[in-house]
Amino acid sequence: MVRVDDSSDLGEWEFVGRRGTDPVRLVPGGVIAATPAAKELAERSGGELRFDFLDDRAVLRMLRLRHRDEVAMFNAGLRIGAPLAIVGFGAAVYGGGVVQYWASATARIAYASVATAVVLILLAGYVRTAAAHWGDPVRQNLRARARRYRELAHLARREGADVPAHYPHYGPYPFAARFHPEADEAETTDGEGLS
Repeated sequence: MVRVDDSSDLGEWEFVGRRGTDPVRLVPGGVIAATPAAKELAERSGGELRFDFLDDRAVLRMLRLRHRDEVAMFNAGLRIGAPLAIVGFGAAVYGGGVVQYWASATARIAYASVATAVVLILLAGYVRTAAAHWGDPVRQNLRARARRYRELAHLARREGADVPAHYPHYGPYPFAARFHPEADEAETTDGEGLS
């Protein structure tokens, strides 16, 4: 079951298509299903991904969860990526500008060892966090469904349906290549992300 906390300022049929953008109104499933090719792809995809792409409420929940997933990935990357960049840059600049002039080779080696260890620890934390977000089967399922919905919307638009350009305003989801049928459904647990 998918639960979404609707305590935000979104309207009944609105979702945020990309982090930091204005709300977007959901294109009804009937508009997408009006084109035979999109309807056929929606029905076939529904079986593959265990999702009804023509159910407006289910699609709206999925798109809202996808937005929360994107925000959680960005925040996790920023929490570790920013310190990694600052510490790595600072260590390199300090090493290049000051440490090279130290008289003792032992002190230079000790500095390089400590700076490398700190950078590697931060890098390992960044990789671990990225793998947890990108590799989570529940999150991958959500991204796979959002990716397929995007393909459906674009197909319907090419076939003449009244779908705005670039709707639903997400990218192509390069980390959503696999669908995991054994994984649970996504639920929101807090303001940060999914479980």
